[in-house]
Amino acid sequence: MTDGTERPIAFASRSLSKAERNYAQIDKEALATVWGVKKFHNYLFGRNFTLLTDHEPLTSIFHPSKSLPVVTAARLQRYALFLAGFDYTIRYKNTNLHGNADGLSRLPLHSETTEEEPDPVGLFYATQFEPLPVTAEQVKRETQRDPLLAKVHELVMKGWSTPQDEAIKPFYQRKDELTVHCGVLMLGHRAVIPAKLRNQVLTELHEGPLGIVKMKSLARSYIWWPKIDKDIEHLAKSCPGCQLQQNEAGKVPLHPWEWPTTPWQRIHLDFAGPFLGRMFLIIVDAHSKWPEVEIMPSTTSTQTIDRLRTIFARYGVPAQVVTDNGPQFTSAEFQLFLKTNGIKHITTAPFHPATNGQAERFVQSFKHAMKCEKQSASQLKTNMAKFLLAYRNTPHSTTGESPSVLFLGRPLRTRLDLVKPDLQRKVMNRQIDQVGRKGHSPTRQLSIGQTVMARNYSGKDKWLPGIVRAQTGPLSYEIKVGPNRIWRRHIDQLRALSVKVNDQSDDTADPHPELGETAQNIAPAEEIVAEPDIELATNPPVVQQQEAGRATTGSEQRYPTRSHQPPERWGLNCLIRKLFKKIT
Repeated sequence: MTDGTERPIAFASRSLSKAERNYAQIDKEALATVWGVKKFHNYLFGRNFTLLTDHEPLTSIFHPSKSLPVVTAARLQRYALFLAGFDYTIRYKNTNLHGNADGLSRLPLHSETTEEEPDPVGLFYATQFEPLPVTAEQVKRETQRDPLLAKVHELVMKGWSTPQDEAIKPFYQRKDELTVHCGVLMLGHRAVIPAKLRNQVLTELHEGPLGIVKMKSLARSYIWWPKIDKDIEHLAKSCPGCQLQQNEAGKVPLHPWEWPTTPWQRIHLDFAGPFLGRMFLIIVDAHSKWPEVEIMPSTTSTQTIDRLRTIFARYGVPAQVVTDNGPQFTSAEFQLFLKTNGIKHITTAPFHPATNGQAERFVQSFKHAMKCEKQSASQLKTNMAKFLLAYRNTPHSTTGESPSVLFLGRPLRTRLDLVKPDLQRKVMNRQIDQVGRKGHSPTRQLSIGQTVMARNYSGKDKWLPGIVRAQTGPLSYEIKVGPNRIWRRHIDQLRALSVKVNDQSDDTADPHPELGETAQNIAPAEEIVAEPDIELATNPPVVQQQEAGRATTGSEQRYPTRSHQPPERWGLNCLIRKLFKKIT
């Protein structure tokens, strides 16, 4: 055995004759060796085997690669010559360790009679003898000896009457086709075989061996007897050789898996590969058909558990896992991992991958997609990611929904989404159209230092003149109104003017009393921070003496020198003149 132990498979022994009891001990040991080889000749001849003996001198006498000594006894020489026809090695074994054979020699039978053994040559030829084929003469002779066919023969020759025997009715139904030719019953051109010869004829039909259909076709050309088709079917179905080579049985009706009600409740696992020089771990969710593919450095249980642990951290722990009977899935380590996480493990029937059809079908789709692309070490992951994105976003034939919708509750965004109008862009276009329909003027731009009219929300005057100080946004500006005031206004709250505004003012006088604050409560322009609201500073201004007489005139004139007057319908001419007088 592989572990070094010995297991006897056959025993044989016999008692020594009166003459053999007088042999020397070495002759008795040699006799036992030769007799054992003869006994198991059919197992040993043509094969290499080992002879174990507890008589050490025999290892030299019967050694296959050593010559016999010249002084060896004639009997031992004959034994050695007999053993030379076998391929063997001889080895010494201590008597204390040789109990398998010594156990029988310690319990001899007190009998000198020997059993007559059958001649193996005769048995060999008996099994190889082939029966002679069935001839017409044999059919004629056995037809006369067969009671049923003899009676049918007589009815055919003398005429038919209504039969009372049930065994004759099959012949009576074909009475118009039955004839007698040379003493043999014939059904058309086919011979009617007696019951004694039927097995021999069936064996002849099954030579090849042929199947049921071809045996029936061949029989219809030569022979006939009642229920011959049933006998042919029975012969083919009972043939041991045919049964060993039969195709698989017909498939039973499909028994589908129960569809889980929630995603990631039952997942199917399988390995794909070796494919493209790598192994891939395939995971498919039974509810949504959402696939996961992992490139595996190896398919051990440890590597498989590491990848599953990462995926479970992303999607959660499933309730059931379906796998085949691979060693990585049936190992104690993998079983412990599933048991620790409370996962039920379902395995398929051995050599029946259709049970795990969820994963097997995706393996087929995955391999087909990867074969269609030109692969390289750098492109494999890219092509795999593109395939997974497309597969997850495509409606599945079983569910009618894409895996992403059933698994994530939304479709995945792909480059094909750029073809459809974007909702955000649609809203922006609608807003622009709405503004255009209300008759707004085109977008205006103001320059730094430009004279404008700013909307006033705190005084009695609706508009006040000012100068653009800075642009704070795409459509907002800081406006200097008077000597010490900065407003922040949207461009819709401003109107451009071509008249320069003189901001030189007296420090002791409030140039705009309608604004609600005096000059003493207004901070200088350099210290004012523009705010969206009209908030006035509460600290008194600190103005240097040399700045008191400085006039703020605005920026350099950028427009033609001709006089521009606002339309009278605005009613601003009088207001502007009045304010200019107050400023100057």
